[in-house]
Amino acid sequence: MFPESGTGALVGAPAATAVFTAVLTEGPVSRVTLARRLGLSSAAVTKAARPLIDRGYLHEMAATERTGPGAGRPASPLAVRADREFFIGVKITADEVIGVVCDLCAQVRATARRPLTDPDVEAVLAEIGRLADGLLDAVPGDRTRLRRLGLALSGDVDRTTGLVRYSPFLHWRDVPLGPRAARTTGLTVTVENDVKALTAAEHWFGEGVGAESFALVTVGTGIGCGLVVNGRLVSGSYGVAGEIGHLAVDAAGPDCHCGGRGCVESIAGTDAIVAQARARTGRPDLTFDEAVALARGGHEAVREVFTRAGTAIGCGIAAVANLVGPTRIVVSGEGLAAYDLFDTPIRTSFERQAFGAAARCPLSIRPLPFEEWARGAAAVSIQALVVP
Repeated sequence: MFPESGTGALVGAPAATAVFTAVLTEGPVSRVTLARRLGLSSAAVTKAARPLIDRGYLHEMAATERTGPGAGRPASPLAVRADREFFIGVKITADEVIGVVCDLCAQVRATARRPLTDPDVEAVLAEIGRLADGLLDAVPGDRTRLRRLGLALSGDVDRTTGLVRYSPFLHWRDVPLGPRAARTTGLTVTVENDVKALTAAEHWFGEGVGAESFALVTVGTGIGCGLVVNGRLVSGSYGVAGEIGHLAVDAAGPDCHCGGRGCVESIAGTDAIVAQARARTGRPDLTFDEAVALARGGHEAVREVFTRAGTAIGCGIAAVANLVGPTRIVVSGEGLAAYDLFDTPIRTSFERQAFGAAARCPLSIRPLPFEEWARGAAAVSIQALVVP
């Protein structure tokens, strides 16, 4: 059987987990294709799928294909019942919480936003509770099908315990966010670094489906990177694998909030760009959007700030290509609103620093709104259900 564990995961034999994951991420899929792909017998696939069908997580579609030359009856592909469960995903920023309701296939069914006027943990939890209450109304039919909440935020997060060790933009240290959010909402909660959550969504439901290795680089207030290697999201022994924002690319560069010097983020993060643009223009109240407008309007000194930022980002991406060798690299984040100013220096720096054939790794540019980051939080919650 496929009983539910105390943590809310669907726990079963490895074959059942493999079948469910394959159908969820690549379905609809016939049993014959599943058997071939997973190295199982057709009988083993049928045995693994039966409890999932009985519990309403999978269903058999109408027969559409024959299983081979001379075969008798056509195959009936297995597909996921997307409305079997629903998930709330929330992206927490320094000034708002962005929420979505997703079905089991990570399709967004509803969205909502609430402003944050106070970064205090209790105030943020209260807003998350209000956001979740409002989103519950978007669940069709029986609300008991929504039992899980995923949270994503910037910083050093222990996904296993739900502990936020450090979140620079919220100024949190050692906050047990998962347990506290569970008490506030009554839902089963997962907490993940926002970049890793976005990477999880791309891995299971986006450009990373079927890729054994890929990287997701985000450009914005912070510079982040999520890594998938051998088909698995990499966190590392200390949970901070992929932090290219804190690779040192200029030993004489500015101090970084992490305590380092010359980090990519200290040169190319949104706040860093604004600080440099203010210094170059003598305008202490200059905003990021105004800096972008000046650069696009031909202000050479401000344009150089964006060129320097793009060069630093390109170096960071090249380091990923050299160390990991991903099949593809996706570049995203809110900072891509100014990507026309970054594009050439990023690509020039990447091609210069990438070693040998690594320079051929394609860069896919995908600006994504914060609702997609919230979807990433929901995707992590889906993974917690599917994978023990």
